[in-house]
Amino acid sequence: MSTRILIVEDEEALTLLLRYNLEAEGFVVDSAARGDEADLRMQEQTPDLVLLDWMLPGLSGIELCRRIRARRETERLPVIMLTARGEESDRIRGLGTGADDYIVKPFSVPELLARVRALLRRAKPAHVANLLVAGDIELDRLSHRIRREGREIHLGPTEFKLLEFLMQSPGRVFSREQLLDGVWGHDVYIDERTVDVHVGRLRKALNRARQSDPIRTVRGSGYSFDEMFAAAE
Repeated sequence: MSTRILIVEDEEALTLLLRYNLEAEGFVVDSAARGDEADLRMQEQTPDLVLLDWMLPGLSGIELCRRIRARRETERLPVIMLTARGEESDRIRGLGTGADDYIVKPFSVPELLARVRALLRRAKPAHVANLLVAGDIELDRLSHRIRREGREIHLGPTEFKLLEFLMQSPGRVFSREQLLDGVWGHDVYIDERTVDVHVGRLRKALNRARQSDPIRTVRGSGYSFDEMFAAAE
């Protein structure tokens, strides 16, 4: 079953941006522009996660969050609050009302997506999107298949895990040590230069016929999945 996310936001342009990026990640997205409308929607069908604006017509985000926590059906529902209010007292109030996370506008979409995935992993591990999509690359976690521009790409198990790890956080730079921990595990003792070898293999498999390279080398730091590539249509 696909993971369902409810966006409660009265800025239409932001809702469209979030919907586009979340659907590209494989999530099913619903939206409401008013707090009272979202309240009714959740009584009819409970989503798997809510992106909740603070300032809403009909019913404020703070009050809606209180109602979510007061109902037995939704008391553990993951909620990320979106707001232009960045003062420490506002963050404390939002988190104190029951929000699981709090992100201040304007925000980075890749960062928001990373927070959504992290929260879902903690709350409902089985509900994390099975299909990762970035630019023209699709990674299917269930079938362990990768396609680029419709062409199937064959990777070894380590290269698959490396690509999956990088695609989960576009734009974030990971050191070789972080990649070793995230892909190979904490208890495996491997030379850090092994990462370079597997990145080279991954690049060779992904980049054919002068296709753009989605893996960015950050000199002296490590590697990242290029966020500009991930945002490209």
